[in-house]
Amino acid sequence: MKRTILLFATMACMTITSLPAQEAAVNKIIETGRSDNQVMNHLDILTNRFGGRPIGSDAYDNATEWVASKFKEWGLEVELQEAGTLPVGFNRGPWFGKLLGENGMELHFVTPSYTSGTKGLQRGHVLLEPLTQDEFDRMKGQLKGAWILVNGKNTGWPIDWSATADYDRAGVIAENNTIAQKNREIMRDNWVNKKNTPLLPLNEEKPALFYKEMCEAGVLGFIQSASVPLRALYDKNVVFDKDMTIEKLPTVPDIKLDEHQYAIIKQMVKERRSFMLEFDIRNHFRLGPVKYYNVIGSIKGSKHPGEYVMLSGHLDSFDVGTGGVDDGSGVTPVMEAARLIATSGAKPKRTMLFCAFAGEEFGLLGAQAWVKGNPKKMDKISNLFNRDGGPTPPVGISVPQAMYDDFVKICEPVKKINTEYPFEVKVAEPRKQPTTMGGTDASVFALDGVPTIGFMEKDIKGYNFSYDEIWHTERDLYTKSIPEYQQHAATVMAIVGLGVANLDHQLSREGLYLKEE
Repeated sequence: MKRTILLFATMACMTITSLPAQEAAVNKIIETGRSDNQVMNHLDILTNRFGGRPIGSDAYDNATEWVASKFKEWGLEVELQEAGTLPVGFNRGPWFGKLLGENGMELHFVTPSYTSGTKGLQRGHVLLEPLTQDEFDRMKGQLKGAWILVNGKNTGWPIDWSATADYDRAGVIAENNTIAQKNREIMRDNWVNKKNTPLLPLNEEKPALFYKEMCEAGVLGFIQSASVPLRALYDKNVVFDKDMTIEKLPTVPDIKLDEHQYAIIKQMVKERRSFMLEFDIRNHFRLGPVKYYNVIGSIKGSKHPGEYVMLSGHLDSFDVGTGGVDDGSGVTPVMEAARLIATSGAKPKRTMLFCAFAGEEFGLLGAQAWVKGNPKKMDKISNLFNRDGGPTPPVGISVPQAMYDDFVKICEPVKKINTEYPFEVKVAEPRKQPTTMGGTDASVFALDGVPTIGFMEKDIKGYNFSYDEIWHTERDLYTKSIPEYQQHAATVMAIVGLGVANLDHQLSREGLYLKEE
């Protein structure tokens, strides 16, 4: 009897002491999140020391090693998971451009990643691209050493130089040749019969119709009009060609120029004014193959090590900016959440994974590699908290009814962080399970039925943040992230992630997705 009483007393003591320990860890997270929040320090190093981070770049490799070193410093176990290989790598250097002569000006432009730079400082005259065979033949002697203004509006992608694109361009050229013949007939009829019939417009939808012919003729580069802020993505023909080598790379720069300057220059060309453009674009390639890695930091679960709670952001970014928002504002709160939990004394019941995924911008490559490499974990993931939507702070979460009571308890401490930031738990209706990947890493996990419930976010203090201004543009910078929002996000992620990890049960998936009929 005494042994039974002693056993119950011991179990009661364990229950009493374990709860305060969890509360103490949460309180420590809140205290450290207020007084020593390092999220902007992480962002400073990631963006201003390493810079823009496309996979295949030295900057991405540096970021990978640095994040792994910080996870180790904080006591996490670290895995560098090889997520893929690129045929060549790419490093961006400085870029400069000027209009020389009348209306002289510094030029505002960008180039997509994995496209050619100039051969040092190159200066030349400017021509409008030819749209018909006759136009090409008439100007081909002037093409060598010229910058070519091409049609279309920049969407971030470079000119497509694939065989498929050449085939499409050939069709447009044939169409324009036919239109040009009809226009000659219209002009002749107008002259003979004193008419004023308007000419038919040529097809200008595809830029650089004579792309290969102009490259062979020795043009210096192609210039396309671009809306401000300037957006630049990458060359898929280089990145996804497994047989790509240094010798096969395109050699002619692809310039996306401020639309206002483009309009001025185009008008000057039409008026046949005398001026030149000069560019110095230092886009450099790395000898491949180049591997890229996911960085996974983990805190092993004390009671359910085979169950998981995941916090993630993507480590890569485009490089005409420095990735300060997309996704520096996502991956650095994940890092700081890891530090806050690791230094709080918390002993989560479930294993917590802090993931810096690779290659999100090139097609969710890192997330796909992780899912492919961990098929047995899919059913054991309580939730993936993925942050990839800008620096705005969490103000709530919307969950299925079966999760509601759990999240109300988990999120109660969030209200202690800062009374200026509201937080509400809402009930979400079941939704269709996706069948194709979306625009962020979480969508890869959702395909396997993993809960990917994210936070509701809002520019609660009215800092006039615009994600469209930032998305893949030159303004994706450290200065566009909002420090107090970032600090709050890191603390919320730490508390909620730890709370899910410390539940007595894995989160129910009931009502997450609509049942198939």
